[in-house]
Amino acid sequence: MIDIHSKLPAQGVTIFSVMTAMAHRLNALNLSQGFPDFAAPPELLKALSHATLEGFNQYAPGDGLLSLREQLAHQFLKRDQLVIDPLTEITITPGATLGIFVAIQALIHPGDEVIIFDPSYDSYAPSVQLMGGKTVHLALTAPDFSVDWNRVKDAINDHTRMIIVNTPHNPTGAIWSRQDWLNLIELIRDKNIVVLSDEVYEHLIYDEQKHYSALAFPELRDRSIVVGSFGKTFHVTGWKTGYCVASPELMKIFRQIYQFVSFCGVTPIQMALATFMQQHPEHIAGLAEFYQDKRDLFNSGLSNSRFYFSPSQGTYFQNLNYSAIRPDLDDVAMCKFLAEHHGIVAIPVSVFYQQPPENLRLIRFCFAKKDETLEQAAAILSAV
Repeated sequence: MIDIHSKLPAQGVTIFSVMTAMAHRLNALNLSQGFPDFAAPPELLKALSHATLEGFNQYAPGDGLLSLREQLAHQFLKRDQLVIDPLTEITITPGATLGIFVAIQALIHPGDEVIIFDPSYDSYAPSVQLMGGKTVHLALTAPDFSVDWNRVKDAINDHTRMIIVNTPHNPTGAIWSRQDWLNLIELIRDKNIVVLSDEVYEHLIYDEQKHYSALAFPELRDRSIVVGSFGKTFHVTGWKTGYCVASPELMKIFRQIYQFVSFCGVTPIQMALATFMQQHPEHIAGLAEFYQDKRDLFNSGLSNSRFYFSPSQGTYFQNLNYSAIRPDLDDVAMCKFLAEHHGIVAIPVSVFYQQPPENLRLIRFCFAKKDETLEQAAAILSAV
């Protein structure tokens, strides 16, 4: 028998796989995993078909098709008045999670510390652990899930090499204000710390609020890597295509690792996205309103329920507090109860913490669904 040891011995199957399997087994309504149950834009699908038929089926350039990188640069210029060089500052990746992994691989060394705000996306900590780094988990302050900046100040030391930011935030839907970014800048101004900013829900901001990208702040321009997702923006999560943006110096380091993780992204998908973005700028322009309508439809259907909540500020997730219904159940048990007794599946928020707060009674629902799905879900939950 050979002697093999896992690098992630405590890592089991993700909660997303568990809850989706439960939904299939029970034939329950699945609002757990974050993907739409409606079709992608027809013109985008036509663009993909056209790209394959026109012969865009071989390797793309390792850094991504220039036409797609140019469209991204245009988006940053339009939204943030930020000039990005598509040649030296943008890399297309097979999914945002891979981009996050590569950024951590490229910049974290054994013994380095990485500050993560909990609840947090479940890929951050394992990626740091695989590099021999140490994660420092700071819990966001409920109920608005804001950052306690005094705790951040106390957590920073000579070993701190990275702070991971996620705005809009999964799973809470909270967004960072301009003041949040200014607070961060003040704390790391004279420190050797890089910012990894997960902005995959950048276009899903509601109630006329504004998304602030890390790269929009001159003080962070040379020390930040921003990660984005075409899947979230264009309703095609299964296309697994994302991007990373950073200064030329950071991007050079990123690409040194990336080239050995994935030689390139999928060519026809990149061509389709570039074509659609160029021909249909109205898609991104209307995305916030599109999803805010879905959020409001779902929430209005819960007006007579016993759940209580604050409307999500961003992402396509809505958290519901069930303290008035089954305070005796933790959130994992509550999700199981809803699946088995009411035929609806959610995600327990506690799984996004290293150490969940006591009496956390929050569960997450995805509202990237057809209107009839949301109406059905709200009706079920209102009867609980």
